[in-house]
Amino acid sequence: MDNETAWRVRSVVLSTLFLLVVAVPLYPELFGLDEVTPFPQLVAFRPQLLAVVLLLALVMLVRRNWRLASALVVLLVLTGAVLTAPRAISDPNPPQPGSRALTVMVANVLGGGADPEQVGKLIRSQRPDLVSLPEAQVNVRERIQEELKGLGYNGYTVQANSAPESATSVLVSASLGKVEFTADTLDPGRVNASVGSTEPETGKPEPDKAGVVQQTTTRFGHIVVTGGTLGKLRLIAYHGYPPLPSEVTTWKQDLVVLRKWCSSGVPTVVAGDFNATTDHADFRDALGKDCRSVGPAVGEGLQGTWPADRPAFARTQIDHVVAGVGVEPSRFKTYELDGSDHRAVVATVAVAKAG
Repeated sequence: MDNETAWRVRSVVLSTLFLLVVAVPLYPELFGLDEVTPFPQLVAFRPQLLAVVLLLALVMLVRRNWRLASALVVLLVLTGAVLTAPRAISDPNPPQPGSRALTVMVANVLGGGADPEQVGKLIRSQRPDLVSLPEAQVNVRERIQEELKGLGYNGYTVQANSAPESATSVLVSASLGKVEFTADTLDPGRVNASVGSTEPETGKPEPDKAGVVQQTTTRFGHIVVTGGTLGKLRLIAYHGYPPLPSEVTTWKQDLVVLRKWCSSGVPTVVAGDFNATTDHADFRDALGKDCRSVGPAVGEGLQGTWPADRPAFARTQIDHVVAGVGVEPSRFKTYELDGSDHRAVVATVAVAKAG
């Protein structure tokens, strides 16, 4: 093998290896690493990473030895851009004849850090049918309700433990009639608890055939709103556990619960802080074929909601309104929320008329 051929072989090998090194943090799910820290955290900012990697690849073009690697990386970034583009260019489908418009708001109030007066003003101006308030304890929800006197908003709160971030509240407009609130909280003693199966003859447990009790609710709990004028529709206020380095499994388990709601066939709207983006494979799997996040579905999927103190291009969308079967996304917009690390979300969906 002459020197020129050896150089070409080495260039191909090194360029391919470089491509893999770049691809792993961008698409860890392709390598089975999407559950391994720091990849779940990095993937939340995939569009920004694509931009940074593209800039790096363009700089590499000035060096002849790096041009093949640069070309491969540019191809990877362009593929990523094509996959990301629908979030920014999609148009909402026209609502079905006779469908009903429903406005839903999400405002993570950072354990009471957000200004209740500003939250109240936003509710007054938008008049949402439902307001999901992650991290709002009872006293916070009541302070917001004081700002809404005369509008007839009913409230409910569930709190999993003493930590403010474990509280979730919901406000429901009186226009929905006499709704029912169902709070579902986690029993830590039942999560992944080892249990034995039962012998059919004796009815006694068999320790050697241990199983696992699957998590059926979320770590922070959630609130299901039904009844009134909702018909078969259920509205769920949700706060997903964050993908902390030591708690990725818990984050995934909360998304498994979302998957059950989406695959149930029941018309559903889930609103809250999901601590997940559409770049997370677990979130996309949870949505399945029956659920859609309203933002990406109407071309606003790059409107970041967190962290609110960063410039717009450095934020990511982890606050969602998810529309299930029989619900059509219509509009999505974010709003500043003083005192919170999240922007508020107001989304409109069209609910199909019950057949």
